[in-house]
Amino acid sequence: MNFKTIIAAVLLAVLPCALSAQTPKDLAKERKQIEKYSEQELNSRATKSARKEAKRLKKEGWIVSPGALPMDKQLDRAYKMQYEYDDNNYPKYIMAEAQSIGQNYDAAKLQALELAKQNLAGQIESDMAALIDNDVDNRQLSADEAASIVKTLSASTDVIKQKLGRVMPVMECYRTLRNGNKEVLVRIAYNSEAAKRMAIDNIKKELADESGKLRERLNAMLGQE
Repeated sequence: MNFKTIIAAVLLAVLPCALSAQTPKDLAKERKQIEKYSEQELNSRATKSARKEAKRLKKEGWIVSPGALPMDKQLDRAYKMQYEYDDNNYPKYIMAEAQSIGQNYDAAKLQALELAKQNLAGQIESDMAALIDNDVDNRQLSADEAASIVKTLSASTDVIKQKLGRVMPVMECYRTLRNGNKEVLVRIAYNSEAAKRMAIDNIKKELADESGKLRERLNAMLGQE
């Protein structure tokens, strides 16, 4: 197992189920913590954390559909994906979750997925804003340029959601309420690099009349010439 795929363990101790954006400085600090542990220790801690949360969810009445992976296995996979980092200390996947209630399972699941996608779009916006803030700190963008991009980002959440396409469901469970309704909880993932490209392409489209310098910086954020 790749070292980067098991870094969830340490982070779970300080950020249980955290699905919020992080600055490059935060990510570097976490990576430093992770380096103190061996691969075997991290793997063991990740699995233990997944089982602990699965136990809590089961106690609250959550179950998985027949034929689905056991809840602890789903959570183990979700956590490992959530904290898988690339060589630049950025998460490889953006994660989001949501839950919804419906008269039947399918209706509740559909609504939960839509809410999770909305949350995912918000995560993409927040992560991009963090990158922009970092560029301002490094004086690669002026405050005015950053403000223009952030304003465009804030108005693009719905557009980003519509362009998400296929997301990766990584965890799904449900419970039956006293009135017979079904409550469904889902967690989804999306490739961070694909999300960044989609967000920046949308920004470039919206800022087509802006300066060449700003467009060049957006291309640089995508690793393009």
